Amino acid sequence: MTGLTRFLVKRVLNMIPLLFIVTLLSFGVMQLAPGGPEYIILSAEADAMSDPAAVEALREKWGLNDPIPVQYFRWVGNMLQGDFGRSYYYRLPVKQVLGEALPNTIRLNVFALFFIYSLSIPLGVISAVRQYSKTDMVVTATAFAGQAAPSFWVATMLIWGVAMKSNGLIPTNGIATPGINFETYGWISVLADRARYMVLPLTVIVFGGLTGLTRYMRSSMLEVLREDYVRTARAKGLAEKVVIYKHALRNAVLPILAVSGGLLSSMVGGSVIIENVFSWPGIGRVAWQAVNNRDYNVSMAVMLLGAVLTMIGYLLVDIAYVWVDPRIKYD
Repeated sequence: MTGLTRFLVKRVLNMIPLLFIVTLLSFGVMQLAPGGPEYIILSAEADAMSDPAAVEALREKWGLNDPIPVQYFRWVGNMLQGDFGRSYYYRLPVKQVLGEALPNTIRLNVFALFFIYSLSIPLGVISAVRQYSKTDMVVTATAFAGQAAPSFWVATMLIWGVAMKSNGLIPTNGIATPGINFETYGWISVLADRARYMVLPLTVIVFGGLTGLTRYMRSSMLEVLREDYVRTARAKGLAEKVVIYKHALRNAVLPILAVSGGLLSSMVGGSVIIENVFSWPGIGRVAWQAVNNRDYNVSMAVMLLGAVLTMIGYLLVDIAYVWVDPRIKYD
């Protein structure tokens, strides 16, 4: 068994008790939430809301009258068989609800992560190399402004200042224009239509993530540039580009990897505000509706999904650490 295999097996085994704790916390949080799903389900019927028998019948139907330990172990047992229960709000299997929303969130965040890293690393390096220059001041000021501005405010400003003045070219909500499909319009028209709907939410996510990572990259690069081996490389007469991009950058990226472990889980929880502002039908919007509607099964599934993605994210970061820095060993 290789060192990588042993490392992966050990990490997966360590995830099992963590997942057990996550299920307990997820279930406990939802049990502590005020109210219950029966009131949300019956809210459309005024007479039913005032009928204790109707409320009791609904609780009995959904198994909400069973003792809490029974409800917990039933949920875990079904979950281990791939059954996450049914949504009280959507009246559909939880897997179907999440399965329809997750691709939309992944599509939006994959593009966002690509642009965030493609821009933040070069900007951070340039800002560090040209410390105290006009470029550095502009990048730093933009980074501070981006971190200070709430995402919902940036989204609102974009809707008002860009979308409202584009004469409908840039939509403010949804993911696609009804009726525009591959069969009728062809893939170029479909991709162009989908891209129009991604402009605003993608801009907000990229702006928020870009500013933080750029500052991280700048600070890390400044520290590395002060190291002795960088001064030695320059003293040997190596070209500045070689010193920066071959010797310094590789070590400067390590702190960026450290903060990247939670990026996968942020795809679930970090898009709540953006997806609600732009009515983007993703996991964040589903999670928000589940909390508001006491949709226990969906809320617990989303929390569990976020925990699993966090563990996978940090596992990938550990593997990437070894690839970037050969001094680190799996053993």
